[in-house]
Amino acid sequence: MTIPDSTYMMENGSIELPCTPEEEARIIQELISKAESNLKQGNLYYVISNRWFMDWQRYIRKPLGAYPYNEHATESLPSHFPNSANRPGPIDNSDIIIRVADSGDDDPQLLRTLEEGRDYVLVPQEVWEKLSEWYKGGPALPRKMISVGDAKQLSVEVFPLCLNLFDTRDKSHKALRLSKKASLHELYTIVCRLKEIAPEKAHIWDYFDKRKHTKLVASNQTLEDSNLQMDQDILLEVQPEGSLPSGFGFDSTGNDLALVPVEPLRSSVTIAGGPTLSNGFSTGYSSNAYQGSSLNSSYGDMEDGYDSLRPASKGERGGLAGLSNLGNTCFMNSALQCLVHTPPLVEYFLQDYTEEINRQNPLGMHGELALAFGELLRKLWSSGRTPVAPRAFKGKLGRFAPQFSGYNQHDSQELLAFLLDGLHEDLNRVKQKPYFETKDSDGRPDEEVANELWRYHRARNDSVIVDICQGQYKSTLVCPDCNKISITFDPFMYLSLPLPSTVTKTMTVTVFYSDGSGLPMPYTVTVLKHGYIKDLAQALEIACCLRIDEYLLLAEVYDHRVFRYFENPTEILNSVKDDEHIVAYRLPKRVAQLTRLEISHRCIIDSSKASERKLFLTPLVTFLEDPHNGADIDFAVHKVLAPLRRKAFISSAPALKDGAENGSPLETIEVPMNSCTIQFGREGQSTECIDPVGNSSMELTFHLCLTDERGTNCRPVTKDTVIEPVRMQKVILDWTEKEYELYDASYLKDLPEVHKSGLTVKKTKQEAISLFSCLEAFLKEEPLGPDDMWYCPRCKEHRQASKKLDLWRLPDILVFHLKRFSYSRWLKNKLDTFVNFPIHNLDLSKYVKSTDLSESSHVYELYAISNHYGGLGGGHYTAYCKLIDDDRWYHFDDSHVSPVAESDIKTSAAYVLFYRRVKAQQNGVVGGSFQCHRSS
Repeated sequence: MTIPDSTYMMENGSIELPCTPEEEARIIQELISKAESNLKQGNLYYVISNRWFMDWQRYIRKPLGAYPYNEHATESLPSHFPNSANRPGPIDNSDIIIRVADSGDDDPQLLRTLEEGRDYVLVPQEVWEKLSEWYKGGPALPRKMISVGDAKQLSVEVFPLCLNLFDTRDKSHKALRLSKKASLHELYTIVCRLKEIAPEKAHIWDYFDKRKHTKLVASNQTLEDSNLQMDQDILLEVQPEGSLPSGFGFDSTGNDLALVPVEPLRSSVTIAGGPTLSNGFSTGYSSNAYQGSSLNSSYGDMEDGYDSLRPASKGERGGLAGLSNLGNTCFMNSALQCLVHTPPLVEYFLQDYTEEINRQNPLGMHGELALAFGELLRKLWSSGRTPVAPRAFKGKLGRFAPQFSGYNQHDSQELLAFLLDGLHEDLNRVKQKPYFETKDSDGRPDEEVANELWRYHRARNDSVIVDICQGQYKSTLVCPDCNKISITFDPFMYLSLPLPSTVTKTMTVTVFYSDGSGLPMPYTVTVLKHGYIKDLAQALEIACCLRIDEYLLLAEVYDHRVFRYFENPTEILNSVKDDEHIVAYRLPKRVAQLTRLEISHRCIIDSSKASERKLFLTPLVTFLEDPHNGADIDFAVHKVLAPLRRKAFISSAPALKDGAENGSPLETIEVPMNSCTIQFGREGQSTECIDPVGNSSMELTFHLCLTDERGTNCRPVTKDTVIEPVRMQKVILDWTEKEYELYDASYLKDLPEVHKSGLTVKKTKQEAISLFSCLEAFLKEEPLGPDDMWYCPRCKEHRQASKKLDLWRLPDILVFHLKRFSYSRWLKNKLDTFVNFPIHNLDLSKYVKSTDLSESSHVYELYAISNHYGGLGGGHYTAYCKLIDDDRWYHFDDSHVSPVAESDIKTSAAYVLFYRRVKAQQNGVVGGSFQCHRSS
């Protein structure tokens, strides 16, 4: 059979009409844009392996939308299809699914450890259909878009709820997969169809942890609202003909636990939350305590029926209960154990706190988060060592914070931040927040300004969380242009401390002004070793206070010429060797509409042979605005060299003798005459660049010649030389005696190497990193980032001000978050650096700037740690907590709790540190009581 030239033979023998890579990219982008404009619940999305998707993006030579594209570089590909060497094969999802042979399920299931962006991407149905039409392959992995949380956020349910159905008749098991938004009625329909039974004969029970909990009644209540968890069991009982309903007088599981209801208690809300059964579980009757309010909920909202409304006390050996892992919830368990072992919170939630619940606060969660947390805390302090399954709490969490719904791993510190803020809003004693207009400090004493702002803050925010967890820091901003100083005092709930780490490196880059407004300056910045060019550029932008209308063009200089430009932001920094020389040119962002001008420098090698020349010095890059002739180039060169004019022609100033530091010009050194002979004459030209007869070149300031990409051929620039409109123009500047007399060439000599490894050897020992060094790094003065500009009230402009933080007022509970994780579009990384932190006598007195003598002690002791082990995506969280009354430490690893020696709690896994203030010693005993203000 003859195949037309316009067709392409697929591997399976089918013939497809081809698309060029550009056409494929255009079609898919249009489909994506159309889908994004029509987002709604129920839309289908498909999961595609990121491995295949990245191959396809390389083929079309561009990333699409927000899809990840983190390859180091994109090779030049042919512009026309077909090209079987570059076109990816059939869609292959085999690396992200459980093999059918292993799963025993015809419906392929995703691996549970997958992470979006890293392992897979989600594409709209229309995109999948088009890619499938072009490439075939699979298997298809459709997923529905659902609405999550009270805010009704749209999200694709990548991992539907998996329930294990246990049939009491034949003891069989069957995995059911359905959306967590499916109703109990839908669950009954699926089960009855599967088991071929009448709906009125079926009774399904919540069988979490192999124990009967609540009977699931066919209704419109969702599986999520029923607190059903991933991979948990549900129990099917089928009522025999002529028998009583299940649960009344017998138990078909044969476990000797008959569910016989006893007489309901008189109170509508009891210590068990509902009528008690002889086996200790609730029938699931509704609580009427808050009918008509936002707190009206079924017993299913409570943890095992425990009532959170009445005063309680610590049980015998309380505080030693673990938390069941509900599916990647170790992050939640770790944060919760640290909070429920915070002494003042234990004291508060074991008492009756219902009068402080703020149900009307629009920033809160109608008191439901506080009730769920308080109920869980009480259960943990009264259940001895029996593990608690925090199902109801996780349900509330997913409802009010959809980012924590589902079963992906999350960050314990992010959860902690949400909980502290949510508990504060739910328990805020201020029902009507007053309005205050803050005033600038305007030279007033710091104490006066700090106390004023603290009063304003407490007048609007008054809760147990503020009482014990909030402090205040001083923030000083200085405008780099007018030196305007602005001082504010802001509250904080925790301190996020940066980590000095051996996985970072310093890189020195010399920054040049393309407009001639300043001298070249070297900057040494710290970046991640495995970072990207984009990370280096961002660090330099902050260090050199880049203007908002500028960007940095990074380049490698080799043998006095620009060897390459770093124009791909995803190129890895490891491609830059330590002994290379990197420069950065400050260019206007509108340079795309301008002509870039690259200027190399040349001198005579031997004065007796004027035609022999060589390149020297560092190339410069500037820009041309609508160039027409050689005079425009001559003017641009004159402008960019202006800062190099010798002091004798401008003003006298001593040269720098020491090594240049960030923000300081390079050391000024007189150029030796024998380094590049300056006895030039106008006749001294190379054989490749001969001045034509006439005076046209005499009208220009410099001897310039246009050169090609390789710099081998060039032609002289005259006043009337026509300049073609091109993206970049390269010229060579021949230095004569006049240039040496006018300009100080030393500023363009001796570029520093990008990294001197020998200078940092002493700092690579992890033992040198302490909590104090992390705190000092947090408090040090540094410029704001380009995306965090400060509006100067004096300049009436946004400025990249310098910012300095100081601790002013410390809380009773002080939380330190060690910033072990770094995230950007290009990189995710975890630092496993060991941080040496004190367990006792953490004295922060020297860091507190307030002079208020009535301020409490600034000495703290450690009582809890949230740990993270492993890397990103596959790590595990645990907690170390101290029982203050027993003066003993315990390790909380989900449901497993074990004692641990105090000497063993310092590890490189420490992530969040919890300290409590040490009260003044009396009779040799350190006081540890906390007083929480309560409304009268």
